[in-house]
Amino acid sequence: MLTIKILGPGCTNCTNLERLCRETVSENNINATIEKITDYREIMSYGILSTPGLVINGKVVLSGKLPTKTTLTHWLKNAF
Repeated sequence: MLTIKILGPGCTNCTNLERLCRETVSENNINATIEKITDYREIMSYGILSTPGLVINGKVVLSGKLPTKTTLTHWLKNAF
């Protein structure tokens, strides 16, 4: 099972990243938990200075922008 964390305060890009993750997980039948992290201290603990941030299985894979659906799918399928 994958652990996906979306790091961000709730801005439009953060919301879009969460939606994109949920869609991609559902469309590809990926077994994952998705957690939204809004606490600034916890976000900073990942070294994220620009949101949104994406953490897959404890590894920061993105900061400050949205991935394409193709890129996100690739990351999720190869995270096992």
